[in-house]
Amino acid sequence: MGWEAKVVSTAIASFICGLIFGFGLLISGMTDPVKVLGFLDILGPWDPTLGFVMVGALAVSAAGFAVAKRRGAPVLASQCLWPARRSVDASLVAGSILFGIGWGLVGLCPGPAIENLATLSPRVVLFVVAMVLGMMLQEAWQRLARAARPPVGAAIAEAVDG
Repeated sequence: MGWEAKVVSTAIASFICGLIFGFGLLISGMTDPVKVLGFLDILGPWDPTLGFVMVGALAVSAAGFAVAKRRGAPVLASQCLWPARRSVDASLVAGSILFGIGWGLVGLCPGPAIENLATLSPRVVLFVVAMVLGMMLQEAWQRLARAARPPVGAAIAEAVDG
């Protein structure tokens, strides 16, 4: 299969996966910020439905990952891209906290927010614009951090040369 066919196949598979995810969000009611906030409000009238959606998603994805690991090579890629890093660092913790604050304040996370763009609600549009700006700022910050870092082995070369 040529690279063009792989790109098209990957795009089609991504589109189908996105449709399944989107329909899942709609069917479960998780595009409704009130339902999400009802789950997050453990001291008020708590709504456990998001917990059931999460458990169902974890069960399906765990089964899918088990099949993928046993399979070896992926169908539409040259190799599996499993995460190599397993450490918890300051960036992960800070990002998790910011994600949780945004989710808790608005009741939306990226998937449902993008799906809710179809409503043209000014609140949702503003959330998505702010989310995209935040992603762009984070990318710029990462680029600056990479540019400021000395190349690997630079300190060793200076010590030897100096």
